[in-house]
Amino acid sequence: MIINPVLESAEFIHKHSKHVSIPENGINHGAAKIFEAMKKTHYDTSKWKEHPLNPKECNSSTVDWIFLVDLWNFSFWSQVDIDDTGVPHPERFRVTLDGVGYTGYWSMVAAVNRALREGIPITTPGFFASEDKLPDSEIERIFRSDTKEPIPLLKERIRVLREAGKVLVEKFNGNFANCIAQAEGSALKLVQIITSNFSSFRDEAEFCGRKVQIFKRAQILVADLWACFQNQSFGAFKDIDEITMFADYRVPQALYHFHCLQYSPELLAILDRGEMLPNGSPLEVEIRGNSIWSVELIRRRILELIEDELVAKQASVAEEEMPKMMTVNAILIDFFIWDFAKAAQLDLTLGQRPVKVHRTRSVFY
Repeated sequence: MIINPVLESAEFIHKHSKHVSIPENGINHGAAKIFEAMKKTHYDTSKWKEHPLNPKECNSSTVDWIFLVDLWNFSFWSQVDIDDTGVPHPERFRVTLDGVGYTGYWSMVAAVNRALREGIPITTPGFFASEDKLPDSEIERIFRSDTKEPIPLLKERIRVLREAGKVLVEKFNGNFANCIAQAEGSALKLVQIITSNFSSFRDEAEFCGRKVQIFKRAQILVADLWACFQNQSFGAFKDIDEITMFADYRVPQALYHFHCLQYSPELLAILDRGEMLPNGSPLEVEIRGNSIWSVELIRRRILELIEDELVAKQASVAEEEMPKMMTVNAILIDFFIWDFAKAAQLDLTLGQRPVKVHRTRSVFY
């Protein structure tokens, strides 16, 4: 069995961190709150398709869409929206589709969907690999904004698009579904295939004398396939529970809010001043690695809570009347926390336990 190097790396980072820690009481308290909220909302993979911009059909074209969206799933924080309260600055990069203005991650998704509606086969690898078929200027037009602010890292988005298209055409017959087939139903093997062949997914760093893996976009690509296809067809993975959370800049902010992360005074001051943390720097790696390990501890605690509920119900309910217990893994916890963080952005930034997101420009998240 393949061991997920991300989880092992996260534990190593946690044990060697100086500025980020994980309070045990915070994990117990946070896990209980998250568990109750997930139960109340019946949170499961069906939530994925509820967003108006996500595909409702599940076929090979959907696979292409998911690959492109997660290829471009990085660096959406705004240079002009300094307050980051959830009420977008009027000049922040924004894409309007069907009368709705989207910012952040969803602005990129809206741009992709808009291009498809305009008849541009932007999700087809053989098309986006070719500068003749898809000039750089056309990609820039696809990302046109309602405002003055352009999408961050446009040149890098073009670069990773060309690289990924070239790899898919030359090594996988122009089809990401062939990568999925090679994984033989293993989520971890698919992550390995992705990170081995596409450099922009190779999210690694040097920390305390060794290399650590974080693999945010590779893992969320697998998770999106799983959620969209409901663990069937292209999204069927026998080891999906081995995937960890996806270490970005929004989920750590929510984990801090839930008392599942603790920052040193020095780190809090840096975040409050809005200083940039270079990708791969010790502070940035500590935040991301501890976020992964925190969610792993939350997952373990929630599984204990589920078991406690099951035992209690077995004592009072006949076996044939036992209700189906919810299932939880790191993916669902991450999805839930990210949705919560976006909805509660004002409270996370200015509430009783305020903290700003860390600022890093990177193609990895």
